[in-house]
Amino acid sequence: MTVEEMKARKISLGLTTEEIAEISHIPLGTLQKIFSGVTKAPRRATIEALEQALFLAESEKKQRQLLRISYPDQLSTDLSIPGEPDLVYGSTAENERKKTIKDYYALPDTRRVELIDGKFYDMSSPSMKHQLILGELYSLFRECINQHDMPCRIFLAPCDVQLDKDDYTIVQPDLFVYCHESDMSRIIYEGAPDLVVEILSPSSRSKDMILKLYKYQNAGVREYWIVDPRFRTVTVHYFGEEEYRPRIYDFSSEIPIVLSKGVCSIDFSVIDDQFDQWPE
Repeated sequence: MTVEEMKARKISLGLTTEEIAEISHIPLGTLQKIFSGVTKAPRRATIEALEQALFLAESEKKQRQLLRISYPDQLSTDLSIPGEPDLVYGSTAENERKKTIKDYYALPDTRRVELIDGKFYDMSSPSMKHQLILGELYSLFRECINQHDMPCRIFLAPCDVQLDKDDYTIVQPDLFVYCHESDMSRIIYEGAPDLVVEILSPSSRSKDMILKLYKYQNAGVREYWIVDPRFRTVTVHYFGEEEYRPRIYDFSSEIPIVLSKGVCSIDFSVIDDQFDQWPE
């Protein structure tokens, strides 16, 4: 999508630049320069974050329209989707002190959060479908790694990843794989894994599809899978390609693990066959 196309989409959705900044987590000043034409060639990661933000905003607009049809007596100012929070995550207060890893580990064990660029993002408990997908994916990835004797390790959440190797970011990917040397004596994984999988939930869609996409790409993650149970799709981002474009698969697909160079693939139909048996 070109900048002009995104400007047209922004107008058609009735969004302000400030609202897009809230959804995409892109600095307002950066967006103003892009939409005004001052920035002639925005970074690819910024363009992708913008595309994802507009996609999410359009999806929510359609869902709100359906709610108006389904719940005609509901006030237009109260059309939030049942069971889903707003798209905005984390604190945006200008004067709030950036949180650090020390603050993260000082939180009570009962509070589940991620720390991203000095802000806390609360995490809800995963659903049964989420855990079904995660368990099956772990088994399928492990089978592939063992079968082909790959020098890789696979981990499940909750496992802390100090993504940027600084004091301001600790994330907990649903699943991650690394295929290089790492200090196993530490209680956290330091740096960027080779492959990360996030399974979307109502409370994490914006964060996983936009903010974490941007963070993982810039930190050096090679491959990022976004599993969407709502639409039964898997979006694979392989950042190492010269002409990088995300690939979208449905749950009936055999999905190649790109960094395995054709050796491994994940048969998602194994998950799809039992998917309807579980509640949201």
